[in-house]
Amino acid sequence: MSVLTRDEAQTRAQLLDVHHYTVDLDLTTGDETFESTSLVRFTARTAGDTFVELKPVTLHSATLDGKPLDPASLDGNRLPLTLTEGEHELCVRTTMRYSRTGEGMHRFTDPTDGESYVYTQLFMEDVQRVFAAFDQPDLKAVFELTVTAPEGWTVLANSLTERQDDGRWKAAPTPLLSTYFVCVAAGPWHSVRTEHAGLPFGIHCRRSLAAHLDADAEEILAVTRACYDRYHEKFDEPYPFDSYDQAFVPEFNAGAMENPGLVTFRDEFVFRSAVTDTERMTRAMVIAHEMAHMWFGDLVTLRWWDDIWLNESFAEYMGYQTVNEACSDLFADTWIDFGVTRKAWGYEADQRPSTHPVAPDPDAVPDTASALLNFDGISYAKGASALRQLVAWLGESDFLAGINIHFKRHKFGNATLADFIDNLAAATDRDVHGWAEQWLRTTGVDVLTPRLTGEGARWQLTVDRDGGRPHRVDAGVYDRDPSGALVLRERRQLDVPQDGPAELTGPRPALVVLNDGDLTYAKLRFDKASEESVLRGLSRLPDPLTRAVVWNALRDMVRDGVLTPGEYLEAARAHLTEESELALVQGVLGFARTQIADRYVAAEERPAALATLREIARALLRRTEDGDSPGLRLTAVRTLIDSATTPDQIASWLDEGTVHGGPELDPELRWRILARLAVLGATDEAAIAAELERDPSATGQEGAARCRAALPDAGAKAAAWSAMFDTDDLSNYLFTATARGFWQPEQAELVREYVTRFYPDAVALADRRGAAMAEAAGSHAFPAHAVDAAALALGESHLAGDTMIPALRRKLVDQLDDLRRALRVREA
Repeated sequence: MSVLTRDEAQTRAQLLDVHHYTVDLDLTTGDETFESTSLVRFTARTAGDTFVELKPVTLHSATLDGKPLDPASLDGNRLPLTLTEGEHELCVRTTMRYSRTGEGMHRFTDPTDGESYVYTQLFMEDVQRVFAAFDQPDLKAVFELTVTAPEGWTVLANSLTERQDDGRWKAAPTPLLSTYFVCVAAGPWHSVRTEHAGLPFGIHCRRSLAAHLDADAEEILAVTRACYDRYHEKFDEPYPFDSYDQAFVPEFNAGAMENPGLVTFRDEFVFRSAVTDTERMTRAMVIAHEMAHMWFGDLVTLRWWDDIWLNESFAEYMGYQTVNEACSDLFADTWIDFGVTRKAWGYEADQRPSTHPVAPDPDAVPDTASALLNFDGISYAKGASALRQLVAWLGESDFLAGINIHFKRHKFGNATLADFIDNLAAATDRDVHGWAEQWLRTTGVDVLTPRLTGEGARWQLTVDRDGGRPHRVDAGVYDRDPSGALVLRERRQLDVPQDGPAELTGPRPALVVLNDGDLTYAKLRFDKASEESVLRGLSRLPDPLTRAVVWNALRDMVRDGVLTPGEYLEAARAHLTEESELALVQGVLGFARTQIADRYVAAEERPAALATLREIARALLRRTEDGDSPGLRLTAVRTLIDSATTPDQIASWLDEGTVHGGPELDPELRWRILARLAVLGATDEAAIAAELERDPSATGQEGAARCRAALPDAGAKAAAWSAMFDTDDLSNYLFTATARGFWQPEQAELVREYVTRFYPDAVALADRRGAAMAEAAGSHAFPAHAVDAAALALGESHLAGDTMIPALRRKLVDQLDDLRRALRVREA
């Protein structure tokens, strides 16, 4: 199959003006395939040759202006067209295959009740798996869809749908859309419908999740309404589509997808087990993120994929900011969670060999395969951080004025980075073009370090910068009061490097925190006295956002070999048990468990690291015995389970169905315990089968796959490996569950032979099953536990060849860089 190049897209956009698609889908022809007919009306500005894309099982017929085309002329995914100047009509009739990988038209059968569901995910180039199309974002058109579905199904689409007398479902014509936004979701959905601001709103899920959606429906709809209203306060352009549906769909590869009028979410957001408030806030942020795309991405769309950051950075920033503003009655400061989780993702991506500018040069994104690699922590988290810094520098009113100019000038069209910057510049006297060059066209993370000079009651604060970007930051200056608490003396706004030293009066501060408030994107260091104050008194800082900035700094110091893993764990032991901000507890424990305990400490030091985590978790359990902090208690229980090195306590919880003092064990906790018991060799196939009988849901199937792969038995490992790599029977989710169970630090000797097998098997899998499964293999089936020079050399030798598809190569480049970093941390 040929990938579309930027040059080809530009040539085709100059030739064609696409007006209208009429798409007819028949979903009643079996479990493996469906029938697809597309009728495309378009204009050729001049005579010329081009092509339309499709990936059929069978191309039955194609006609251009009523004249048949030879189906044998289909070359890979391209059907060639020779055009005269003027109006044309292309009709293509195909049989298409359902996917089990979350691409194209994904089909899922719910093991709970046997009901089947299908939905489309057409991002980048997967519309070709569903119907023939001129598949590039700047050839927008009107879409009219008709769907034949089994009796009892409901069909959802980008626009309002109605069941016809002949049993087919017809969707209203859409406004102009890019091909990758077309969406259909069909099945016996459970739906909750309402109306807001004169528009139909709906939320939908599988029937087996109905009770769980109903339990959270009011919260989901309250967030949706609040964000909708807030965006209408921010944006001059009204919501541009005829309805707003949100479908929670199974086995979804992303968090969500911004299909106009029909946003699809992974249905893990329909919580069937207990979750923390932070996890609920994450769901709210994703709702706000996808709704922001209705304007930035859907109404105004990128011209080519080098500007994907225009979609994702904007939605990421707006998602966090809007939930913070519109849902403050439901959730704490969202920027704390952003700093702990999303921003860390950006810092990691930006320090790897695969880093790229937020806005890469167009030549760096020559085709769709390379574009797919840029959906990472840079395009999301770093870009959102840059926009947050821009808002701090411009002021929000000028920023929103520029955004509204952008929407007005380009609505229902396409725009570039140059357009975006020009429109921002039209709303301010500041040099936005210069800012963009420094922030959006460069790579890497600046490092900011405070330096104090002086004596007595007069001090000068200078910010040393390692890097080239300008930063507007708040510097928090803290003293220690008689009780030992760190008290804010003053907060100074500084422009780095433009400002000279800041003059401070009074005794030498106990602590200086640069970027207090977390408005810029940079790694932070401390002067020696501040570092000592932090390690002694972090929990005594009054503002949770300040504590988030400090914890992030300590995390970066560990990753850079400046602070030892042991010192980080000691800081966690000293301060986490007093922490009130749940997002911080989850973030610190997550980093300590998955990075420090599993990768950054040597094998012989790992038991002590896990013991420290259990000590922290037990202290949190004691602190939450009164039941006032269920999220904190749930986090502690999860940590105790994941860090157990002996089975007795967690096995007793499983037997009794409860943690002493609560909580009762729900399905998520039961599978979590069973997975850890499997790692420890304290359970067997009979127990896994019994648990699956108790919970036969899709999540239960994934839990069982993970547990079976985690058993410390050569036969179990062989069966798991064969299921992943020797056949293509596993769906994307079952593959991931199996991979997550397979590699365990406790079982390094047992799985040693598979380290060498990974590379050829992963390459073969990626070649057979494509980019989504390549991503899954590179992310979850990689032997991350093998932190040694031999494993690194093995990986580097395989990367030296040129046999991998880009999606797998990119994941392995990142994994091997993380491995190098883990080795450096151990050596340091």
